[in-house]
Parts: sequence; structure tokens; C-alpha cells
Amino acid sequence: MDESPQKLALYLAHRAALVDYAAPIVGCRSRAEDVVQEAWLRFDTRKGEYLDLSHPLGYLYRIVRNLALDLTRSMATEKRQPDSQAILDEMPSNTASPEREAASHDELRLISDALGELPERTRTAFEMHRLGGYTLQQVASALGISMGLAHQLVHDALSHCAYRLEQADA
Repeated sequence: MDESPQKLALYLAHRAALVDYAAPIVGCRSRAEDVVQEAWLRFDTRKGEYLDLSHPLGYLYRIVRNLALDLTRSMATEKRQPDSQAILDEMPSNTASPEREAASHDELRLISDALGELPERTRTAFEMHRLGGYTLQQVASALGISMGLAHQLVHDALSHCAYRLEQADA
């Protein structure tokens, strides 16, 4: 036996009351209309189960209530967390501004000039350690010097670069 006409008659007879029931939950009559429509679609897809329900109207009200609460929760979440585009618009860019890029380029040129002013062994120790990722022990071994001297050379180069950058800012 096809129960769709019975289900549809039940829905149509109580549709206005279902909208009235959902409206205070979702806060808007038009959203309540959407909730009731979605409830009908879910209720109607339960083929063969209509006759098994002892209270089909109560079941329809339960669907409306659950959908209305789900909508209310999702709207509350959306209010707390603006849409993703707004979040992305507020995030800082990964690329530097043209001014910052120019300043970085100038700093890099100054450091390169400062390294060129250093004795070769000091510059090599610094480049191996800071740019090449070598440990001080590896630098000392490669240059045939003590680890203490390797540390001193890297420190001297770093101090010289910092001094040159400070001079440029002054």
C-alpha cells in the first residue's frame, strides 16, 4: 500500500503549525519554512516506515525540532567565527611589502659588503657555520684550527656585520 498520500495529507494538515513551532527556535519565519520543507523531505524518504510509527505526527515534529536546533547551532557558530574569507583577508600576507623587500635587499647588500671586508679565514668560518650549517667542530676541522678559534672567528664576523648594519641605520 502506498503511504505517500497519507504522509502528504498529514504534512499539509500540520504544515502551518510546524512552521509556527520552528519559527521561535530559528528566530525567523522564512528560515522556519525552510526547516519544515527539509523536515518533509526527510519524513517522506522514510518509505515503508510510516505505518510502523505509532505517532507519525510526533515524529515529524521531532524532525522539525532537530533541524531547527541544528540550524540555530550553525548560525551561532557562524556568528562566532566569521566566514573563512574574512579570516583570510585579515591574515598578514606571506609576501613582504615592497618597502620591506627593498629594506631587506639593502640589508643583504650591507652584510655582503661587511663580509667582504673580513679576513678570508674569518669570512669562511662564518659562511660555513651560519650559511652552510656546519658545526663549530666541523668548521675547526676543515680550517685546521681549534674549536675555540672557530667560535671566535664566527663571533667576530657576526659582530662586524651587526656593527655595519648599525652604522647604516644611524
